[in-house]
Amino acid sequence: MSTEKNQNFLEEIVEEDVKNGKHGGRVLTRFPPEPNGYLHIGHSKSICLNFGLAQTFGGKTNLRFDDTNPVTEDTEYVESIMNDIRWLGFNWDNVFYASDYFEQIYEFACTLIKKGLAYVDDSSAEEIAAMKGTPTEPGKNSPFRDRSVEENLDLFARMRAGEFKDGEKVLRAKVDMASPNMHLRDPLMYRIKHAHHHRTGDKWCIYPMYDFAHGQCDSIEKITHSICTLEFEVHRPLYEWFIQQLEIFPSKQYEFARLNLTYTVMSKRKLLQLVNEKYVSGWDDPRMPTISGYRRRGYTPESIREFCDRIGVARRENMIDVGLLEHFIREDLNKRSNRVMVVVDPVKLIIDNYPEGNGEILHGENNPELEDKGGMRDLPFSRELWIERDDFMEEPTKKYFRLGPGLKVRLKHAYIVECTSYKKDESGKITEIHCNYIPESKSGSDTSGINVKGTLHWVSAQHGFACELRMYDRLFLPEDPSSAEGDFKDHINPNSLEVITTAYAEPALKNATTGDRYQFIRKGYFCLDQDSTADKLIFNRTVGLKDSWAKETKKA
Repeated sequence: MSTEKNQNFLEEIVEEDVKNGKHGGRVLTRFPPEPNGYLHIGHSKSICLNFGLAQTFGGKTNLRFDDTNPVTEDTEYVESIMNDIRWLGFNWDNVFYASDYFEQIYEFACTLIKKGLAYVDDSSAEEIAAMKGTPTEPGKNSPFRDRSVEENLDLFARMRAGEFKDGEKVLRAKVDMASPNMHLRDPLMYRIKHAHHHRTGDKWCIYPMYDFAHGQCDSIEKITHSICTLEFEVHRPLYEWFIQQLEIFPSKQYEFARLNLTYTVMSKRKLLQLVNEKYVSGWDDPRMPTISGYRRRGYTPESIREFCDRIGVARRENMIDVGLLEHFIREDLNKRSNRVMVVVDPVKLIIDNYPEGNGEILHGENNPELEDKGGMRDLPFSRELWIERDDFMEEPTKKYFRLGPGLKVRLKHAYIVECTSYKKDESGKITEIHCNYIPESKSGSDTSGINVKGTLHWVSAQHGFACELRMYDRLFLPEDPSSAEGDFKDHINPNSLEVITTAYAEPALKNATTGDRYQFIRKGYFCLDQDSTADKLIFNRTVGLKDSWAKETKKA
């Protein structure tokens, strides 16, 4: 059976262009984010695609910030975007900004005015919208459409000089008010915005619209393949019109279906609402679908790249199950994460026949998935241990293989113990479990001849330490929160974060550093959070060992 990966349609296009010597066989792509928010998981698909295409065909990729709207953009976002791309494992050839080209784009606009293909319009936004018509009815020409070239050049220069207020005038392309494509009905090219720009300061008070700036920036950089998401397909005729009329380098736009993920919102506007209205702790909250959120939650760049590769590149929109992304992080972490023992809801287990005051060092495999088991770690063992409260049952059912009166279990990497008694407080809550151990049942040298079906994890009460666990789950309850009735924030999962302050961890975890990833035996995958201090370690749950969400959905 062939293991060769099938090419996606974009790879086929690029391969054909290279084969035919188009642009001299050169491949140059670009990733053009607007610095108005943090990148999300949808952007990761675009990053992998643009950088991946260039790598496959020996080309290069530019990082270009589409900073044409000074009101929403910030250097904080620029820095976060750069960090995310590097973290995903990619490097750009050059970093550019649309603002680098403001003077050249302005001159392009003047060229179109001189050719009689652009004009200054005094109409209000509402008037322009009304004149646009509808998809079934042609639009109406603006009363300012036939201004002379000289008047338009003069007004446009005065717009740049700051003589007019925001919204008082715009520059429009003169295309076709009867076109069935609404984007060709004399689209806006420039608007007035008296706002401070994060790079150019107050030098400009007019800014190009995306549809005018994008293609021209591509052309200036001589981008060979401009890869966009599918919503820009209807913009392509305008992209090509501007390039043709300006007679500049013929960059070409291609579209692919963006990533839509279940139980996830990926609108920057909505994500900004979640941040500003304090539904989450910030852009890097581990429940957020931002790349920085996934990174903080413990996801690896390899798992995200593999996910993007496996879902493929489609021509039509579709919805991907977030469970698939979770599958890839489980698969990746299973291979790379050390196994450790952490007790989440502790109850004291006292081994009555273990010598009081004594202790010993046992040993556990760090990762049984690795050939060398990842080495061994020391596990201090003592008379008093912490075990999980739900690993004990007063009246065990028939198929219960954990601890209960008269039942035997193995303590992971340690001994077989048998429960002899237990104590409760006045409320009926169990406070202590007592047992005896079988000295000859030590893991690795068991001569007891006793077989048990249950194995429990534990932490030495004398040597373990308290830590905080943040148990993260999906942020939204409906499969498609953006399409659910009412405000999307009404559908936030109230159990998306549970903070546990009662957990005890084995001492090997004391040396954890921010971002270190572990498998907490029987509990899931966790990583050390950046909020940790020397006195208080905090671990984020990346994902459970199994897809418990699917089970809950079936119950509902």
